[in-house]
Amino acid sequence: MIDLAEIQAAYYMVAATGVLVAAIFYVLNMRATLQTRQAQLFMQIYLKTTEKSFMKDGLEITDEWKWTDFDDYDKKYVANRDNNAKFMACSDYFEGLGVLVKRKLIDPGLVDDLISSGIIGFWEKTRPVVEEWRVRHHVPQLNEHVEYLYDEVKRIAERQQAVLRT
Repeated sequence: MIDLAEIQAAYYMVAATGVLVAAIFYVLNMRATLQTRQAQLFMQIYLKTTEKSFMKDGLEITDEWKWTDFDDYDKKYVANRDNNAKFMACSDYFEGLGVLVKRKLIDPGLVDDLISSGIIGFWEKTRPVVEEWRVRHHVPQLNEHVEYLYDEVKRIAERQQAVLRT
């Protein structure tokens, strides 16, 4: 005859197994949900970089703006409200993206795969004036996350290029 203790033990084993299966399901489901949310967030970010006005402003800054030194840049681009707004829009956008990458809310590999050339071109073009602005205006944190984003994306891009060369 089956003992009541054996029935209880079997019941506890079934219940524990059910809880374990539910926990595993929950973890897998949450992982998939987080990946989906990260993809959705990234696509929202990516859509901004494909807007004609954003592309136009970014290309104008990286390809057309010319200056000899910080003072020349200041006169041509900072004093001009429209040009300053173009710079700020691109800069602030990349700054926000840099924060998301730094806080591991977006995979830097995703950013590299889709918009690395824009980030690299923007920072390499504007770095000298940003660094001078930091010194002259005592704002050492200016565009710190743009710089961080650049460093992350550049590292990934260089690693990928090295693999392609071999």
